[in-house]
Amino acid sequence: MASFGSLKSHIWDREERKQQYQAHIRGLNAYDRHKKFLNDYVSFYGKDKDARVSLPVKTDQDTLREGYRFIRTEEDDKDSSWEQRLVKRYYDKLFKEYCIADMTKYKTGKIGLRWRIEKEVISGKGQFVCGNKHCDETYGLASYEVNFSYFEAGESKQALVKLLACERCADKLHYRKRKEKEQLKRRERERSEKGVKHERKRKREQSRSDDSDCEGEESDERSRKGKDAPSVSGSRKADDKDDFDKYLQGMFP
Repeated sequence: MASFGSLKSHIWDREERKQQYQAHIRGLNAYDRHKKFLNDYVSFYGKDKDARVSLPVKTDQDTLREGYRFIRTEEDDKDSSWEQRLVKRYYDKLFKEYCIADMTKYKTGKIGLRWRIEKEVISGKGQFVCGNKHCDETYGLASYEVNFSYFEAGESKQALVKLLACERCADKLHYRKRKEKEQLKRRERERSEKGVKHERKRKREQSRSDDSDCEGEESDERSRKGKDAPSVSGSRKADDKDDFDKYLQGMFP
C-alpha cells in the first residue's frame, strides 16, 4: 500500500505536468496547436497512420485562393462564413486604383492583372513606377484603361481597370492586337494580289481567245476568196474573148 507521501507526490507531479502542457498549448498559434492535437490523437489512437496524410490541413492561404474575387459583388459580401470574412478582410486591404501586370506571356495575349498591396503603394509601384511586375522604369509613363477579360469561379468576366506602363511595356500590352491587325492587313493584301493576278490571267486568256477567233475568221476569208477566184478569172477571160472578136469584126468589115 502506497504511503500518503508518495501519493501526494504523484498527484503533485501530475498537476505540474498538466500545467506545463496547458502553458505549452497556450503558447502555440492556432495552426501549430491544431497540428499538435492531430499528432497526439494519432499517437494514442492510430499509431500506424500519419495525421498529415489522413487529415489534410486547409491553410488561410488556401482559403484566400478559393474565395478571392478580383471584384467582389454584393452577393459575395452577404456570405457570413468565416472563410468569406477572411477573404473580404484581405480584399479590403488592397488598393484598387491602379493594377500590377504580369507580362511574361504577352506574346500569347495572356496578361495577368491584380490590385496593388500596401508595400507597392508606399514604393510608388504602379503609380510612379511602371506597372509591369518585372519593370522599374520611371520615365515615359502613361496611364491606360484596360478591358480586362478573365475567367473566375467558373465564369467569364470583364472589368475596366487602369494600368500605368512605360513605352516598352505599353508595346507589350498592345502586342497581340497589333499582330492581329498586321495579319489581317497581310491577308487582305494577299487576297487583293490574288484577285489582281486572277484578273490578269482572265484577260490574257480572253485575249488569246479573241486572237484565235480573228485568225479563224481570216482563214475562212482566205478560203472563201480562194474558192471564188477561179470563177472570177474564167468570167474575165470570157469577156476578153468577146471584146477581141468585136475588135476583129471592126477591122475586117
